[in-house]
Amino acid sequence: MFFEAVRIDTFFGESPILQEISLEISEGEVIAILGANGSGKTTLVKTISGLIRPRSGEIRFKELRIDRLPPEQIVRRGISQCPEGRRLFPYMSVVENLQLGAYCRLRRGEKVWEDQEKVYHLFPRLKEREKQMAGTLSSGEQQMLAMARALMAGPKLLMLDEPSLGLAPLVVREIFSTVREINQGGVSILLVEQNAVMALHVASRGYVLEMGRVVLTDRREKLLKDERVRQAYLGG
Repeated sequence: MFFEAVRIDTFFGESPILQEISLEISEGEVIAILGANGSGKTTLVKTISGLIRPRSGEIRFKELRIDRLPPEQIVRRGISQCPEGRRLFPYMSVVENLQLGAYCRLRRGEKVWEDQEKVYHLFPRLKEREKQMAGTLSSGEQQMLAMARALMAGPKLLMLDEPSLGLAPLVVREIFSTVREINQGGVSILLVEQNAVMALHVASRGYVLEMGRVVLTDRREKLLKDERVRQAYLGG
């Protein structure tokens, strides 16, 4: 199995946030994680990234257990995260933010120039603004930079946490078109998203979280037709 989480429990203090979460991702897949605010979506991403350690359960990536590794080692093994809210370095330039995304690779002496050109191909506006401070970019450009920075780590699994948050509809369509292109380039994607319609149109399967538990999982086609999903996330 490319990636699997098995019966993950994650707590904040003594309060359970994730309860017995299990999910699988095959190589080359796009998986959507759906749920309302407070359902545990971001906590799941942080747990996989190693920013939060689960109290119980196991997380395996390419057959190796990673749930006890520090975040930087998880990045080195091929998982990177584009966080909710972008979390850019606003007083650093576009190209400096990209170079920080490749930090672990640069320390190993890897050459990342080709990957920088690849992300400029995906996001041409970043090439035009490579010397511009990240904090002066538009919201859509900042989201593009956050995704590009995560790609500079050279991931095999990219986790996108609410990539459409606060963006205009036209920009959202552009972002999701790029998500498809990234996946077609060989990167598996875990997509956390409140825009269920857009998420399910790029994903092959989805998991629905409620109160920290998986309450439904199925293929895209069935989730789009499921009455519970339609009422809760697709506007009826």
